[in-house]
Amino acid sequence: MADRYLHLTGTAPGRFLTRRLGLPQPAPLRRWTLETPHLDGPLLHLTAGASAVTGVAEALRTSGLTVTERADRPAAIVLDATGVATAAGLGDVHAALHPVVRSLAPGGRIVVLGTVPSPDDHHQAAAQQALEGFVRSLGKEIGRGSTVQLVRIPVARIPGGASAHAAGSTLRFLLSPRSAYVSGQVIELTSAAPDSDSGSGSGSGSGPTPITDPAAPLTGRTALVTGAARGIGAAVASVLARDGARVIALDVPGAREELERTADRLGATALPLDITAPDAADRIAAAAPDGLGVLVHNAGITRDRRLANMPADRWASVIEVNLDSVLRTTDELLKAGTITRGGRIVATASIAGIAGNTGQTNYAASKAGIIGLVRSLGPRAAADHGVTVNAVAPGFIETKMTAAVPLFIREAGRRMNSLSQGGLPVDVAEAVAWFAQPESTAVNGQVLRVCGQSLLGA
Repeated sequence: MADRYLHLTGTAPGRFLTRRLGLPQPAPLRRWTLETPHLDGPLLHLTAGASAVTGVAEALRTSGLTVTERADRPAAIVLDATGVATAAGLGDVHAALHPVVRSLAPGGRIVVLGTVPSPDDHHQAAAQQALEGFVRSLGKEIGRGSTVQLVRIPVARIPGGASAHAAGSTLRFLLSPRSAYVSGQVIELTSAAPDSDSGSGSGSGSGPTPITDPAAPLTGRTALVTGAARGIGAAVASVLARDGARVIALDVPGAREELERTADRLGATALPLDITAPDAADRIAAAAPDGLGVLVHNAGITRDRRLANMPADRWASVIEVNLDSVLRTTDELLKAGTITRGGRIVATASIAGIAGNTGQTNYAASKAGIIGLVRSLGPRAAADHGVTVNAVAPGFIETKMTAAVPLFIREAGRRMNSLSQGGLPVDVAEAVAWFAQPESTAVNGQVLRVCGQSLLGA
């Protein structure tokens, strides 16, 4: 369903009326297209503190933007604050961004580079944790469709420029139209990235896997997407196919007709299968005899009711589909080696699993469970199998399901975020594709909210 309010605020009378009434004024978001793959303008590279991450400028040059230290109307600003280690040093953050923040172009990007708070130096920990509060607040006030993020680079990766190299795919994603509906987020890169080229299982890593075709980074990889017949799942399958993957689209047999239409459109393989079936993992393995490079757990259901009115079967069905089947099939596919070394597992959580939601104790529990899975399994899967595990947590996304929500609740869902609008399925898909990239080796155990910085939760 079209967002008529967003259209209204794009007209002169609408802007005048909403401004007079003090109503939200969302800016249309610029998303990735083949014709406009990059932001329009230069990238301003700034530094706060005495030291900086080696090689960041080199990594920034891969963003497709012109990197400069002075710009009147930058499309993006990257502030290296890894050297901020004291409360007084936070003044350098203010001094760097205060003069230029108003000059950021509409729909621009600000990325602050920090490092992991130290368990041994409480002054450094305080200063680096302060950057999180700073970024989340700036994201809520920046306006005009712009976004703000914090990327934490572990100290262990700083020598020799390895950290900047590992951050390459993350910076390209955040500094592009692909991240249009992601704001106020904290991404922590790992220093124990899996080595996709070695069978040792040591987990020590050798840096990101290079790709031969930047326009199709998933070429040669097979990706399976569950719940792929429609909505977010269909969008994920589409973006992964666009990026070169051979896609297997899975959904329940009852959605076979729609699933086959989606698969035919993408040149994908349709796999009608109930993911809760006892032999689901075996049938997935049979459909991918050469293994899976990407596994996307997107299938999910809702059976909403307040706990006092919720029978056991409504509780159990949501836990089974949204969580237990994910745990079971992931374990079996990893054990069987179906997910190949250097592979990517991406699950779908939800802001409901972070902030909770009335009438959704079952759904919120299942999605919070996904977050627990990712945080626990990520490091072990990297060490034992050379596989990363991450999750997306969508907020209000414009789908057939949200179109059926009553008007006033739907409007509240759309406006209660820093971008004052709902996201699109492609916004979630772009985040999944970033996690799935071979060069995203250092991104592991992360839960990325794709919610326009919803006012619910952190």
